[in-house]
Amino acid sequence: MDAPAMENNPTFSGSMKAAVRSEYGLADVLSVREVPIPAPKAHEILVKIHATTVSRTDCAMLTGTPFVYRLFIGLWKPKQATTGTDFAGEIEAIGSEVTAFKAGDRVWGFNDNGLSTHARYAAISEREAIEIIPENIPYQVAVASAEGAHYALNFLNKVRLEAGQRALVNGATGAIGSVLVQLLKHKGLYVTAVCATPNMEQVRALGADMVIDYTRQDFTREAGQYHFVFDAVGKSTFGKCKPLLYPGGVYISSELGPYAQNLFLPLLTRVFSDKRVVFPVPVNVKQSLQTMRKLLGNGQFRPLIDREYALEDIREAFRYAASGQKIGNVVVRF
Repeated sequence: MDAPAMENNPTFSGSMKAAVRSEYGLADVLSVREVPIPAPKAHEILVKIHATTVSRTDCAMLTGTPFVYRLFIGLWKPKQATTGTDFAGEIEAIGSEVTAFKAGDRVWGFNDNGLSTHARYAAISEREAIEIIPENIPYQVAVASAEGAHYALNFLNKVRLEAGQRALVNGATGAIGSVLVQLLKHKGLYVTAVCATPNMEQVRALGADMVIDYTRQDFTREAGQYHFVFDAVGKSTFGKCKPLLYPGGVYISSELGPYAQNLFLPLLTRVFSDKRVVFPVPVNVKQSLQTMRKLLGNGQFRPLIDREYALEDIREAFRYAASGQKIGNVVVRF
């Protein structure tokens, strides 16, 4: 039976803890405060959040960088006081016109422009990218299969993959890279993964055929040739990786690159080079979550989770996520 809107149900009245800020900045601008539990509007669901993450996207939202990002999240100050772009939890109430979900559904979702989900409850439009969590999948596993997976899938849907091709993934232990390794192997490609010494066994466990320790050798000087170089941390460049590519090969980076070169190189390389740069504009979050739901449900994917924090330690979670030391996902659990 449909649950009533929250304003008619005293069970959900009162306050909750949330991570809030009033300006852009580093982790110190955040504080955990008691705020009112939001009431779901007609087309919204009220989710009791069990897990969320602190990702590269969250860090960008916190600092408001790159500046162009502020066109979507607030030019001079944040549109949303509460941080958070993803969630996994249980629906506790629904708005009067919600038809896609019901109270009690276990759901997870993502929006890279923010959902205010670093909180115990969130009121979210049913029109957002939201999916039912497969049975037997824990909340923290589901939420760790959102942000990085969405960006990884938008690497792969920009190229044509065929079994037997060769791909190199730089940053193979990151939220994006760890997904890329698994999905590329799922497609039948030979995968070379680049990571640091302590994480080599974890990357092998993801399925990588070859692992390069970047602390001991420069992967751009390797003699191997690849159809694709996926720079999942954006710490290299097309110029450095170009010798690794076969003619017709493709370089894709998660970052804009020096002087935002990855925005105009796709045009230049299409005309003047036999090796191309593609920029992975991320679109269709809903489709990404649907893909990950199927893979999770079939046991064909498991996210890499680094650390878990309580909401009260959200500042430390942001500092760690921004440190460049994290692997996979940083999860915040309630």
